[in-house]
Order: sequence, then C-alpha cells, then structure tokens
Amino acid sequence: MKEEQLKITIKTVFGLEEVLAEELGEMGFKDVKILNRAVQVTGSWKDVYYLNVHLRCGMSVLVEVASFRINNEDDLYKKSLKLDWTKYFSLDKSFAVRGAVHSDMFNHTHYPMLVVKDAIVDRFRDEFNDRPDVNLKSPQVVFDVYINKQDVIISLNTSGAPLFQRGYRDSIGEAPLNEVVAAGLIRMSGWDKKSTFVDPFCGSGTLLIEAALYAAGIPSTIERQHYAFKNFANFNPEIWEEIQSNILKNVKSLPCKIIGSDISAEMVLKARRNLRGLSVGRFVEISNASFEEIKIESDSGVMISNPPYGERMGEEIEELYEKVGDWMKNDMQGFDCWLLSSNKDAYKRVGLRPDRKIKLYNGDLECSFRKFSIYSGSKKAKFQDSENN
Repeated sequence: MKEEQLKITIKTVFGLEEVLAEELGEMGFKDVKILNRAVQVTGSWKDVYYLNVHLRCGMSVLVEVASFRINNEDDLYKKSLKLDWTKYFSLDKSFAVRGAVHSDMFNHTHYPMLVVKDAIVDRFRDEFNDRPDVNLKSPQVVFDVYINKQDVIISLNTSGAPLFQRGYRDSIGEAPLNEVVAAGLIRMSGWDKKSTFVDPFCGSGTLLIEAALYAAGIPSTIERQHYAFKNFANFNPEIWEEIQSNILKNVKSLPCKIIGSDISAEMVLKARRNLRGLSVGRFVEISNASFEEIKIESDSGVMISNPPYGERMGEEIEELYEKVGDWMKNDMQGFDCWLLSSNKDAYKRVGLRPDRKIKLYNGDLECSFRKFSIYSGSKKAKFQDSENN
C-alpha cells in the first residue's frame, strides 16, 4: 500500500525562507514551495519525525489535516465538526487551538479558534460521551488554524514547543539570539564548515554552538527530549527509534577552528556551561576578552557576530561600532565578516561599505545582517591579481 503523502508546512523567521528551502533541498525534498515565513513540502510521517530532529532553520513542522472554504461563522463550526478529530489524539491528551486570522468575517481574531475548539469537544462527546481537556498553557496536542478571507487550513503542530528550544541552553543573557536565527545566519554566510569561525561577542554561545553542531553534522536538537507528535494517536515508536539510531551523537574532533570571546566574564561562564553538555563543546575555544584582544592565527574564515545594539548605551554604542570597524580592517583581513544589528545609526560608524544587506527578525526586532569582505590589501590590488592570473 502506498504511504500517505502529507502536506507539510515548516514555519520559520522572516528572512530565513530561502535558507530553509535550501536546507530541505539538501535533505532530498523536491518541489519546495516558499511561502511567507514558511516553506511547504510533501512527505510521510517518517519525514515529519525526521524534519523535527534534523532541521536547523525551521521553527515548527505542521501537517495539514483539512482545508475548506466558509461563507460565515456557522460554516466554520459545521465543517470542523465533520472532521474525525478522534483519529489524531485520545481523550486522555490535553489540546489547544491556535492560529492566525485574516478575514473580515470575524470581529475577533481569537473567536475562530474557540469555534474549532467547540467542534473538537463536541465531536469527542458524540463519539465517547466524554471530552478531552483544553490546556492553553502547555497542551499535549496543538491544532493550528489559518484563515485567509474564506479559506481555512487546519493543521497539526507536530513540534509542540518551537524548535528554537533546542534543549542545550541552560544559561542565557539579557538579549539572547534565537537559535533558529543563529543557524540561519551561519547558512546565509556561506561558511564551508572547514575554515575558521569567529564570534567576538559570543554572549551565552548560541552562534558558537550552532556552528560547532553544523560542522560536526550533529542535529541542533540533539539534547531535546520532547516533540508533540509523540502524543498523537498514530505515533509510531519503531520509526522514531530508527531515526534516533541513525543520529550522529558524538565526534572526536571538528574539521575547523571555532573561536569565541566576550568581555563579560559572566557571559563566558554561561557559554561554557551551555557547551559543557555537548560532545562538540571541548573543541570550541572561548576566552574572556574584548574583540580587540582575540588572537586569530588563520588568514581566512568567517566571522559572525551579534554585537550589542541597545539604544540605552547611547554614544557608547556608536563608538563601539567604530572600533569594531577598525578592528575588522586591521585584524580580520582575509575574513568575511558579518554583523547582525537593529541599530542603523551604529552601522554607519563601522566605516566599511557592506557587500550585502539582508533584512530579518530576531524576536520582534527588525535587524539587518550585513557582510563586510575584508581583503588582504586593497580591493583594487585583489582585482588586479585575479585579472593577471
């Protein structure tokens, strides 16, 4: 019997759609459709399990269970009631309905979720004369409702908690970098996983950890224990065990140097704590030092960093970016240097023209991810050399 082909939507952060599509292509998925803050593929339940474990740039993996058109609020209830919700989860599991509504049909954007919730409860009552519990805070099963005008799509969220919750980070700083964003930045940079990787404002170590796991071929979610699909009625533990048994969990070395530093001793301690539980942790070099004090012996590589950009630092922040620009010019020759910041005024003080500017979000903050190629010698000399060869 041919395996059921599911419509799988993977949500991501604005700006990471292309790298997520590229990642899926590398995993062997064909006909990858790029949407807004999401991509779509088709696959099996085994693929769903695999994606939850192996994706680095996805936030959640949704499986479509129904799509239909409605003309009014009553339609939503009637069509939702017809769905056999009991085949997805059992009475002893708690559930919640979440989603997004872009339709003039409803006065309140949360109301359609209540309608679908009622339909689920009523369907269970009809079948079992009993109902499952609704748990808005930490449900075991989550249905995602998306309404655009008259079109309704209902999906199962197979991830549960967002996939940026990797499970490896015990200690974080004041403004932590989202792990999915960090993984996306690394892919965007074109880093080859062989050359030196540097983060001079490493904070609690997110970029360093994501880079080390990426270079080693170990899933970013290696420490994560729970996924919502384990609560589904159709969960297949044999397939799950097979996927788990094929995961690379330990490495004896890395194919590259990964170097980080931070001026805050407290942040360096947090980064070391976060790295301690991972097999790649012992290969990452972290020092309690300012960016100007880092000793880098490589003559090429990639630097990615998320320096402070808080407005409360005022003039100090602009002075910091000026110093970072000078340091990159003098000490990072041969490197592709990437900075992520939401402070456009501070960027002006870097004193270098960016090769690329990419708009994306870290949490609710709109940021710019900028590439500065630091050539050995001048650009003109480099161009002349390439012309002569």
